[in-house]
Amino acid sequence: MSRVSTYVNFMGKTEEAFRFYGSVFGTEIIGDITRMRDMATDHELPEDEQDLVGHIELPILAGHVLMGTDMLRSMGHQLKVGNNVTICLEPDSRAETDRLYAALSEGGSESTGMQQMPWAYWGCTLDRYGVRWMFNCNEPVS
Repeated sequence: MSRVSTYVNFMGKTEEAFRFYGSVFGTEIIGDITRMRDMATDHELPEDEQDLVGHIELPILAGHVLMGTDMLRSMGHQLKVGNNVTICLEPDSRAETDRLYAALSEGGSESTGMQQMPWAYWGCTLDRYGVRWMFNCNEPVS
């Protein structure tokens, strides 16, 4: 089933922020917090980044889910307007994912292209208006 959520990035404050948001909305974090040390990467993480948040989810209102991650200084990440908040689309099919990605990335910048990742068919783009869009599709590869 398709889903839309909001993805927020922080510089080492994700878990703190999500615990605060949980207290505000009276909700609990969904499942376990994925730590950076648990994520597959070609990048050797320094010790002080191992326990940072790789992925976290929190329901807020009306079924909307807030997701988040910590950005990594060791990979040159810098938090700025344009990468701090992302609208995450999870279409039901790769065809719809590709259509939406192509339309939203036209005239935009910072596009990753769509690619198969361990968790899903994934891509990200900054559209022509400076809004960041992320795509995850779990339709199996045919």
